[in-house]
Amino acid sequence: MRTTPARRSIALSASLVLAAGLTVSAPAFAGQEKARPKAAAATTDADRLATALTVNGQLRHLRQLQVIANRNDGNRASGLPGYTASADYVAKKLKDAGYVVKRQTFTFPFSRDLEPATLAQVEPTAKDIDTQAFQYSGSGDVTGPVVPVDLTLPPLAEPGSTSGCEAEDFPAAPSEDAVALLQRGTCDFGAKAANAEAAGYAAAIIFNEGQEGRTELLTGTLGEAVGIPTVGISFEDGAALAETENATVKVTAKTENDAARKTENVIANLPASSRTKNPGQAVLVGAHLDSVAEGPGINDNGTGTAAVLETALQLRRTKIDKKLQRPVRFAFWGAEEAGLLGSQYYVDSLTDLQRSRIYANLNFDMLGSPNYVRFVYDGNGSASDLGGEAGPAGSAQIERVFTNYYGSKKLATAPTAFDGRSDYGPFIEYGIPAGGLFSGAEGVKTEAEAATYGGVAGEAYDACYHQACDDITNLSTKAMSELGDGAAYATVRIAQSKLGLYGDAGTRRATKSKASVKAKGARARAHSEHSLRR
Repeated sequence: MRTTPARRSIALSASLVLAAGLTVSAPAFAGQEKARPKAAAATTDADRLATALTVNGQLRHLRQLQVIANRNDGNRASGLPGYTASADYVAKKLKDAGYVVKRQTFTFPFSRDLEPATLAQVEPTAKDIDTQAFQYSGSGDVTGPVVPVDLTLPPLAEPGSTSGCEAEDFPAAPSEDAVALLQRGTCDFGAKAANAEAAGYAAAIIFNEGQEGRTELLTGTLGEAVGIPTVGISFEDGAALAETENATVKVTAKTENDAARKTENVIANLPASSRTKNPGQAVLVGAHLDSVAEGPGINDNGTGTAAVLETALQLRRTKIDKKLQRPVRFAFWGAEEAGLLGSQYYVDSLTDLQRSRIYANLNFDMLGSPNYVRFVYDGNGSASDLGGEAGPAGSAQIERVFTNYYGSKKLATAPTAFDGRSDYGPFIEYGIPAGGLFSGAEGVKTEAEAATYGGVAGEAYDACYHQACDDITNLSTKAMSELGDGAAYATVRIAQSKLGLYGDAGTRRATKSKASVKAKGARARAHSEHSLRR
């Protein structure tokens, strides 16, 4: 069964009043003070916009996103009503501010659990086994004998099991319902499940392979829908099942799969009255709007959405939009949680000429993590030990805009791998410079980070990442203040800069193919982090 980690003990900071009369509090870790007051005066338009972007302004949007989730089964996932309501809210705010708004519809493979999967051994002794359905698992309630399929026990020193990778691996299925027991290894989970179904098995269990880092409860995606319940378990539980003579189990899964579910991106352009000197050099500022189906997604990525939306509104309110060298385009992506699909669809739908007119992409994904760090995407590749690489030409300059801004405030920053894990990935695939900010997700804060940024070492940056508890109480308002300010500042700084991010157009073209090769590998890594495939 799916388990929910216990919520950490937190110290509460300033109370927030949620729409619909609910009172909540924004959490903060010891050592992380409340959001600092805004500076009394701003010296540049970039500073002015950062000052105009307040925590209260962002919280107004977050409260509305929470209300939307509350009214829609606790989530705002693409393909479900909560996402459509979120897109309605964002689009109306932008239209009311004078933006030209386009709602770009696309289809994507949708999958969700309608109920948590369960697994129980019923013979020779009864016991429950912790499990989770794979994405795109079929539905069903199956009781039958366990049939091990070409297992490698004990496991090899390095990953190498071929369990279930070939049709020939499967013994003939018994006449009654039977459950194939498979081991993670060298081929995709989807291939294992499809082969089990083709061989006549009524359900499949895939357990982790057994090497270091491959022992915990196994979760992931099958890539496309199969017709049989397919669930994951830990190596320990899988090995125990394999060694149990005449084991019989009961597997239940209730899922919904749709190969072509509709969703949308929300794209906003400045009106014609916002004249710029270089209309063919758009600064595209984006954040994904969707949550996972398991929760409301207020930090992931309500905070990025709120910062980008409020930046757009304040850009018009302050009239800074009339003083730009380059137009700013705002984008709110759908189906990011399904694998960056909205941003990928958008970039793929453009012509080469249209893509060449995107000057830079700024991406903001999670800006309010309770145990946060001020992470800046490593556009120059200087922190190669993080596993990323340098971005396309201009990405290093975007990174420097952020680090110089925080340096001027005497606020430390840390690089985060430029590995394509968020919606900048499809842009760097096409050689478009990119950068952005991030406050941390499921990673664990180090002692050094706690000494620099406050918070608690040994704890996740966001213990509610991709869970139901990622709600309006799962925020650091200090993180929102600092990272929101940086997002607004960089938007104007880059849109007003008279100096280019990269050289002539030839430099952009020359780096495109190399960046594309790098980014395709990065996107594969990103997809594996969103939904493990093998």
